[in-house]
Amino acid sequence: MWDLWLERAKPVMPVIVIDDLETAVPMAQALVAGGVRLLEVTLRTAHGLEAIKEIKNAVPEAIVGVGTVTSSKDLENALKEGAEFAVSPGFTRDILACAREWGGPFLPGVLTPTEVMQVRDAGFMWQKFFPAAAAGGVDMLKSLGGPFADVRFCPTGGIGPETYHDYLALKNVFAVGGSWLTPKEAMSARNWQAIKTIAIAT
Repeated sequence: MWDLWLERAKPVMPVIVIDDLETAVPMAQALVAGGVRLLEVTLRTAHGLEAIKEIKNAVPEAIVGVGTVTSSKDLENALKEGAEFAVSPGFTRDILACAREWGGPFLPGVLTPTEVMQVRDAGFMWQKFFPAAAAGGVDMLKSLGGPFADVRFCPTGGIGPETYHDYLALKNVFAVGGSWLTPKEAMSARNWQAIKTIAIAT
């Protein structure tokens, strides 16, 4: 599924925090207008689930997923609201089992070679590398590429406009995620043109 999506979307995924529900749809419209279609709406605030539902209904061009999934209940609730993919900062047996039962695109978070192996053994070849910058960034992903040539990563955490190209240049990276695409100040000011401009430039 990721391959199909990336044929028509930029390989960047904003990590979106919705503090005000009224910003969800215009923010998504601005990102899509700038060519960014993979939208990870996090569950870091109480508005996450409703934002997924509203974006899904109002912005059909967007590919809307849920982030900060830390329990199987999070995943189940987000799927009910229309989430098309899910991202977790880590993994548990319960989350992996729930994601396998669902069968959709799920990125479990990994940090170490052992975790990569555990998640791969569970059947997940597409993984989130988090927190990327703090865990060694590009150099760490290069090292993981040797023994795990069959695994592809979406690094997030500490990635910005100055560094995301370095990650995308790696063969084992299929996309990058970050909050720089939806800066807090632009969201608070409802400066949708600024967000569109960032998306276009990315």
